[in-house]
Amino acid sequence: MSETPASKKMTPKELMIVIVIALGSFMAGLDATIVNIALPAIAKSFDVSTVAVSWVLNAYLIILVSLLLAASRLGDMKGYRNIFLGGFALFTLGSALCGLSPTLDILILSRMLQAIGGAVISALGAVMVTSYLSASLRGQALGIVAMFTMLGAALGPVIGGFLTSAFSWQYIFLVNLPVGIVAIVLGMHTLPRQDPVNPKAKMDHAGIVLVFIALGTLIFGLTTLEGATPLTGVIALVISAVFWVLFFLLERRTKEPLINLNLFSNRGYTLQNINVMLIQMAMAGVMIIMPFYLELVKKIPADNAGTILLALPIGMILTAPLSGKISDVIGTKKPIIAGFAICTVALFLLSTISVHTSVGHIGIYLFMLGAGTGVAFSPLNSAVMGECPVKDRGSTSGLVKMMTNLGSSLGVATVMLVATVAAGPKLTHTSVHALVAADLSNAFDVTFLFCMVLEVIGIVLMLAVAEKEPTGESSEPGIGI
Repeated sequence: MSETPASKKMTPKELMIVIVIALGSFMAGLDATIVNIALPAIAKSFDVSTVAVSWVLNAYLIILVSLLLAASRLGDMKGYRNIFLGGFALFTLGSALCGLSPTLDILILSRMLQAIGGAVISALGAVMVTSYLSASLRGQALGIVAMFTMLGAALGPVIGGFLTSAFSWQYIFLVNLPVGIVAIVLGMHTLPRQDPVNPKAKMDHAGIVLVFIALGTLIFGLTTLEGATPLTGVIALVISAVFWVLFFLLERRTKEPLINLNLFSNRGYTLQNINVMLIQMAMAGVMIIMPFYLELVKKIPADNAGTILLALPIGMILTAPLSGKISDVIGTKKPIIAGFAICTVALFLLSTISVHTSVGHIGIYLFMLGAGTGVAFSPLNSAVMGECPVKDRGSTSGLVKMMTNLGSSLGVATVMLVATVAAGPKLTHTSVHALVAADLSNAFDVTFLFCMVLEVIGIVLMLAVAEKEPTGESSEPGIGI
């Protein structure tokens, strides 16, 4: 046992490995938000409807989330280094094709190729950190990766707005090329060559198909539930439920499942995976509803509203690496609970805002929410990875990313549903811009309380998780540099 676990630092090569992995997370975070602001320009360029252009987002999300588990299995079979670099190359190639697309159909197909690469670099990030670095550095390294992910998500709207306004929408995809090329070159020189964890494993093709349909119909259903054809959304959700049941039945019977369902007999593994989804739901919910509050209630222009929203990811960026490092020394449970508690207070304060609340106070509350999320998120990722055996780290890494993306989708859908119910029937009969600001403010307050309840549930679940030995006291070897 090390006597000074708190003083352990990464070597330069270990840091470079983390940076290469973090660049992948940065690109994934950037592309999750950079496209949204350019959709009107893309629709105008191709002369298509808003519904049609929305598939630039939907197609990417469906492919990305559906292939995360398959990408993890492929890494286990073929080795993380080569699959990760191959995924980065696909992502970069897809980005180039997106920027050069002459029609909307080709753009959507190019986004699907980009999403295949995105699924690989997203799924393998956490397992590569866990495999290449010692357990005493796990939280610190995952904190850096989380910081880069959040930085990409935060800069997405800013960079996307600038590139679309100054040049054209094509540049929101072409900007990925230099980062992708640099990351691939660095990765070829720094990522360790290790034998595959499970080279004799077989791909669960039936499981991939079932989870693709289950997740695809779930995301499609959630995105259409609040639209003009809610019945279509309901039917899609029913189909999703059926295929989820089929997927779990198959995973119990197959010899080499995408997910080892036996891991869910571990209470800590199960509850902390749920908490990954819950904390992401709350954050995504606030990020989708807050622009409406700032622009419709506070009458703040869109560009200024985007600047105010930066307070949330800045809070995460500042706390995630520090929290990860602390969790390596004192364990993960206390930081996770502390993070959820900070988020609970922040969301309660957000639920008290009104037409007269100053922008400064709103910015502080958003920063608190971001800080709390950052405090909890890195230790939460580290805790989940620490709960599974080495042979299941790949699938667990993919599962964590799937829960994160599911949390985002569920957060957006449920928060918009809560806001619609809270505002009453008039919201469906009256233009949102014509409603009284006070009425809208009350609906938003209810949605913030709903998100607060999600954080409280997270605290309750963490109280049921057993305290584990801090990873900073582990003697597990690193990559042997």
